[in-house]
Amino acid sequence: MEFKDYYKILEVERSATEDEIKKAYRKLARKYHPDISKEQGAEARMKEINEAYEVLRDPEKRAAYDRLGAGYRSGQEFRPPPDWDAGFEFARGPFGHGADFSDFFNTLFGGFGRSSGAFRARGEDHHAKVFIDLDDAFRGVSRTLSLRVPQLDEQGRLVMRERTLQVQIPKGIREGQLIRLAGQGAPGLGGGPQGDLYLEVHFKPHPFYRVDGRDLYLTLPVAPWEAAMGATVKAPTPAGAVEVRIPARSQNGRKLRLKGRGIPADPPGDLYLVLDIVLPPADTEQARDLYRHMARQMAFDPRRSLGV
Repeated sequence: MEFKDYYKILEVERSATEDEIKKAYRKLARKYHPDISKEQGAEARMKEINEAYEVLRDPEKRAAYDRLGAGYRSGQEFRPPPDWDAGFEFARGPFGHGADFSDFFNTLFGGFGRSSGAFRARGEDHHAKVFIDLDDAFRGVSRTLSLRVPQLDEQGRLVMRERTLQVQIPKGIREGQLIRLAGQGAPGLGGGPQGDLYLEVHFKPHPFYRVDGRDLYLTLPVAPWEAAMGATVKAPTPAGAVEVRIPARSQNGRKLRLKGRGIPADPPGDLYLVLDIVLPPADTEQARDLYRHMARQMAFDPRRSLGV
C-alpha cells in the first residue's frame, strides 16, 4: 500500500487553516471536476482531491493523520503500525468504507467519520484506543488515562486538547474489549444528554507473554538434557513461579498447557509453555571436548529425514 500525502494533493502547507483548506479544495474542484474539466485524468485527480479533503477538513482525522504521516513521502511503501491511532478520541459516525476512496484511506479511516447531520437529541458516542499493562487484566485496577481531542481554534487552526479520565479496568478484560464511560461522549443537541465514550482496550507488549484471546503463550528455555531425559523446572506465570514437569524426549516447540493460568474469566484462559531448547555455548576447551565426545558416542544425524 502506498502512502498518500494529502497536503501535497490539496497543494497546501501542513500548517494550513480550515479556511485555507476549503479554498484550496474549491480551487482544485473547479479545475478538475469531471463535468467541466478538460484536463487529462481529471476524474482520477478529483477522487484524490475529495479523499484528501475528507481527511484534512475533519479535525479528528487530520490530527491522527498528522501524527502518522511524519517522515513518510507520497508513494512510499507504507503499513500503519497497530497503535497509530492510540490515545485519539474519535466520533464514530455512519461513514463506512468508501468505494471512491483508496485502500490507504479505508485502512486508516474506514471505521471513523462524521455524523449524518440529521438532528439527534443525544450526543454522538466517541471512541478511543488505549493501551494497558497485561498485569492490569489480572488484578483489575483504576487507571488515569489521557486522551487527545482534536479541535479547531478561533482562527481555524488544528489544536489538541488533552483530557484526563479515571478509568476502572475490570479484572479479566480481553484484547479488543470495550469499556463504556457513560456521558463522556459528545454534547447532546437541543439540550439532550451527552453521548458515551467507548475505550477499545489493547495490551502493551509484555517481555514474557503473548496474548491470544484469554490464553497466554510463554517461550520457556530448557537445556538439551532437560528435554531429552525429562526434568522439573520453574516457570513464571502472572500469579508467580510454578514448578513444571518437562516430559522426557521433548522436542523443540513442544507446548505444555497450564490450565486456568491465562487471563481470568469464566472460564479462565490457559497458559501455554512453548519449549525452546537452548544449546550451551562451546566457549571453553572443556565444553568443546564434551561436544566432541557426544558426536563420537551418539549415532545422531539431524538431517536423516531429508535423505542426504
